[in-house]
Amino acid sequence: MRTINSARYTYTAMAIHWMVALLIVCAFTLGLVMTDIPGLTPTKLRYFSWHKWLGVTVLLLAVLRVLWRLFHPTPPYPPTMKPWEKLAANSLHGLLYVLIFAVPLSGYFYSLASGVKVVYLGLVELPALIGPDPELKPVLKAVHYWLNMLLAGCVGIHVAAALKHQFIDRDGVLRRMLP
Repeated sequence: MRTINSARYTYTAMAIHWMVALLIVCAFTLGLVMTDIPGLTPTKLRYFSWHKWLGVTVLLLAVLRVLWRLFHPTPPYPPTMKPWEKLAANSLHGLLYVLIFAVPLSGYFYSLASGVKVVYLGLVELPALIGPDPELKPVLKAVHYWLNMLLAGCVGIHVAAALKHQFIDRDGVLRRMLP
């Protein structure tokens, strides 16, 4: 007999989760598209701006999400989950939180090392915490790329685990994050 977990996240936590998920998919896709455009065209520059805006928005929502979570604990896992599954889930969630901060920050520092300011929504210039640095630029570019690839892999595992819980285990884990 399967146990259904009825505990759920708050609607605020759900909204932040799904907004961050959508923005990450958009930023990742836009990043792949824009880097494949040859040369420095107006379209490519526009996509770079949008990509940065998405990244800053993810970072702001990540801060909001962490603050929300400090005062609103996560619902418990179903009792049918094995201890190793709970450990894996907690570890993956922890890594996702780290990456949701690290990816936008690495992009921000890569942009600064490239000598390009970040102007959020074309209105708010973010502070330049570092100056242009031709030696640091390729390092930060690689860091940003590989953190994105790691984030994509972790998101894939996260989605696969949620679907496993929904369709194989039928234990209500996915339902906790659905409005």
